[in-house]
Amino acid sequence: MSLENWSETVLLVELQDDPVFTDDLSAVLDQVQENAELDVVLNFAGVNYLNSSNIAKLLRLRKLLQSHNRQLKLCGVNTHVWGLFLVTGLDKVFTFFDDVAMGLASVHIDRK
Repeated sequence: MSLENWSETVLLVELQDDPVFTDDLSAVLDQVQENAELDVVLNFAGVNYLNSSNIAKLLRLRKLLQSHNRQLKLCGVNTHVWGLFLVTGLDKVFTFFDDVAMGLASVHIDRK
């Protein structure tokens, strides 16, 4: 599992394809439920496929973070996965960045 507390309030997650993807997102949901002060940055660089269960978990995470007035940033999404976000209309639901550095910077800029 590649979860890293990048700072006291930012959780950086390096995602991979299933089954690790599902396990990592479950762990992120658990951490956010335990600590309502976390913003989450998800690095999709290692993800080549998403299924409906993965999308449901992402939406659940987004809803949980929004209920705590916290942020979710998605970074490094490859062309194939990006196509899935476009087809489903989720490109308008989530906030995307080309790389992790931009996602992390956005979290800090938006908090000020």
